[in-house]
Order: sequence, then C-alpha cells, then structure tokens
Amino acid sequence: MTVEIANVPIQKFQSKGEKTGWTYIEISAEQANQLNPGVKTSYQVKGQLDNIFISGVSMLPMGDGYFIIPLNADLRRKLRKKSGDQISIHLSLDQQGYQLNPDFLEYLETEQKAFKYFNQLPNSHQKYFSKWIDSAKSPSTRANRIAEAVSALNKHWGYAEMIRNRSKEY
Repeated sequence: MTVEIANVPIQKFQSKGEKTGWTYIEISAEQANQLNPGVKTSYQVKGQLDNIFISGVSMLPMGDGYFIIPLNADLRRKLRKKSGDQISIHLSLDQQGYQLNPDFLEYLETEQKAFKYFNQLPNSHQKYFSKWIDSAKSPSTRANRIAEAVSALNKHWGYAEMIRNRSKEY
C-alpha cells in the first residue's frame, strides 16, 4: 500500500519532553492505517519527501492512532525546508528497514562490555548511534564516531548522554 499526501506542513515541538525541538511531519491515523493496517507501534517507511528519496525512516506513534516522521537537520537541508513550510509525501512500508552500520557492529563485537550494553538498548536507541555514524561525511569522521560510540557504550552511556558529554568536551 502507498500513501500520497500533498501540502503536509512541517511542524516543530515547542515543549514535548524528550521530543522538544524536534521538527517533524504528522501522519493522520487514517493515513497510517492505510499504510500499515492495525499497527500502533513504530515502523519503517520508504518513498519520497518532495523530490528526496528516503528509506528506513521511522514513523513514530504519538497516540490516538496518529504518527510522526521526524525530520533531522540533514534531511531538512536536503529538502531546503523548515518548520512552517509544506512538503508532498509519497510513502510505502519499508520491509527491509534500517540496517545498522556494519563497520560499527564489527568493531563493537570486539568490545564485549560495550556490545553487551548495546544489545540491551531498544532498537530505536541502537539506530541513533548507527545513524549518527552513517551521517559522517568522511571516512575519518566515520571512524572517529565509531570509536566515540564504542567508548560511550563502554561507560554504559546512551546516545543522548554521549552527545551531551561530547558537546561539553568541545
């Protein structure tokens, strides 16, 4: 099943707990049910936002059947859009879903304490680490991020703790 919606407003949470400051698009309960009938938990979608192709992007449930798709800074830059702008979307269910960075997993397996902690994290939190690594623009930055993520996991830090502590260091 495919869902197409024109003129979807880009929104931003002003105050929403851990989601405060997030930029997102909202998918109604009816549209979400067309896309993945009866599912009330997060799942992956693929398709297009305006003319940008996406895959392995999470739709997050927000209650009452509606979902959001968070738009990170990289995706907003590609779209050349900000909160208040509108986009057209064309979505379908992504059966393959997001694949964790293989280099990260390979290195992580050599650090048993970090690997054990990583495997205890929810899938969504594992993806935060991997997507941050994937967003690196150069191989050296990617390698540094892998090392930084494994070091944080050795300290039993989640992604948010790692990022908070990282910004204190710079």
